[in-house]
Amino acid sequence: MTDKSAADNFPAGYELPKVWTWEKGNGGQFANINRPIAGPTHDKDLPVGKHPLQLYSLATPNGQKVGIMLEELLAAGHKGAEYDAWLIRIGEGDQFGSGFVEVNPNSKIPALMDHSTPEPTRVFESGAILLYLANKFGDAFLPKDHKARTETMNWLFWQMASAPYLGGGFGHFYAYAPIHIKYAVDRFSMEVKRQLDVLDRHLADHRFMAGSEYSIADIAIWPWYGKLALGQAYGEAGAFLEVETYTHLQRWTAEIAERPAVTRGCMVNKVNGDPSEQLPERHDASDFETKTQDKVAKA
Repeated sequence: MTDKSAADNFPAGYELPKVWTWEKGNGGQFANINRPIAGPTHDKDLPVGKHPLQLYSLATPNGQKVGIMLEELLAAGHKGAEYDAWLIRIGEGDQFGSGFVEVNPNSKIPALMDHSTPEPTRVFESGAILLYLANKFGDAFLPKDHKARTETMNWLFWQMASAPYLGGGFGHFYAYAPIHIKYAVDRFSMEVKRQLDVLDRHLADHRFMAGSEYSIADIAIWPWYGKLALGQAYGEAGAFLEVETYTHLQRWTAEIAERPAVTRGCMVNKVNGDPSEQLPERHDASDFETKTQDKVAKA
């Protein structure tokens, strides 16, 4: 590694140690939940509802992927996709409960349990859950055509590899870090702008990510980049990144936003924003009409 003068580092005088050590509390907004080890911090069983599919999540972009997928499956007539959605408050450390860690040893939402199998099946990582559900319901939202199917997989894995730059990189240093570091903001803004351009160029010639057919690739990408294009991510990040200039991305974003299942899926396990769009738990299709936070508050 090239030597760098400590005087040129930020903060001034900082020098890399030979061995990194964790300074508890040095994590900005997420200091209370960040730690360099895995495993549970406390004993807590997960609840189990009446449906075979049990979702444990929060309405982050990764969490919304699975809510959208399940609602799309139901809209397409797959009655076996009925599910219970339980709220995991990651800011309060619910993901480190022993029951959740048994479902996802990485302590990240979303996580799914399928109780319809001979032994309950755990599924973690949002991309894996989308593929699992697509396969479970007869390749739903997974094109049969070889080329389109391969494109779906290409873009699904692109999203899984790219989103850490958008959320863990840009989102952190733009919106969540305790200080703004120009180098970090510039580095991650450049990469996110490049990703937006990748999408915009592709969507110039394709209605959906895999071509003419809506797929799990669209479901995976939209909660991240569609929400950013709508100006609904990281405060003023949309204006900061000039998202309105990506016209083909904007066209795709708007079309998907109009899908009723997408609207419902984004409400599942949501606990901020407009109370009429918040459904912290979902156990029945009627909950969207009767149990959003605005209605619960009036009851």
